[in-house]
Amino acid sequence: MATYWPRWVKVVEPLARLTPADLPAPIVALWAVPRSTSTAFEWMMRQRGDLVCFHEPFGEVWYQGENPLWPRFDAATSIRTPALTFESRWAELVTEARQGPVFIKDFPHYLESFWDDAFLAHFTHSFLIRDPLKALLSMESKWPDFHIKETGFAEQRQLFDRLWAQTGTPPPVIDSDDLLERPAEIVEAWCEAVGLPFVAEALSWEPGPRDEVSWWDGGVFHATLRHSDGLKPQPDRQVSLADAPPRVRHVYGIMRPHYESLRAHRIRV
Repeated sequence: MATYWPRWVKVVEPLARLTPADLPAPIVALWAVPRSTSTAFEWMMRQRGDLVCFHEPFGEVWYQGENPLWPRFDAATSIRTPALTFESRWAELVTEARQGPVFIKDFPHYLESFWDDAFLAHFTHSFLIRDPLKALLSMESKWPDFHIKETGFAEQRQLFDRLWAQTGTPPPVIDSDDLLERPAEIVEAWCEAVGLPFVAEALSWEPGPRDEVSWWDGGVFHATLRHSDGLKPQPDRQVSLADAPPRVRHVYGIMRPHYESLRAHRIRV
């Protein structure tokens, strides 16, 4: 599948060749889209205590690394972090993964430039999707000027299709609505799909600071998580397309087919 925004993609050397990574076990990856309950899922993974967890490690590089790929990057006002590159971040992951099990939550559009089969082979892949209308309304409430590239749905489908073509089997997919409706059952099924033991106790935690996942965005997106006490069953929250802002409706029409394509393969319990 061709990318939808080729002008933003830089041709670079694949990460797998820059840093050889003979890992004792694959890195468990959850490839999500923004505003999809992904950080709550990550927080649950942190409660387990048996994996080192990374919060969007390549996202920080994409937004504020030495050579940002963020479409809204402004050289005069945007933050840049010297020496923070995809290569340096991948080296950190490799170093940690050689010591023990690692989990990352990240968004495929951050890594589109670096996909190749050798790099992707270092992961046990899984996906978290969400109804684009819900995700886009949440994003628009925080970033009214969001760029369509930041929504991530097209790249998520692109990665999913690539992995499916490689293996002949679609990777496991969680739908956020299913996760919120039946968290224990969905997480248990996901654990089985990626080869991890299910830890029921990890679905509960105390409200409080979430510095581990809010250190580079200032916590703008994680207020709900700070006040939460776990992944608990929640009723489905209905939203109206008719009441959405015009731009959200427009982007929703573009992204809905990508979501539906993955949703056909979601975990069912």
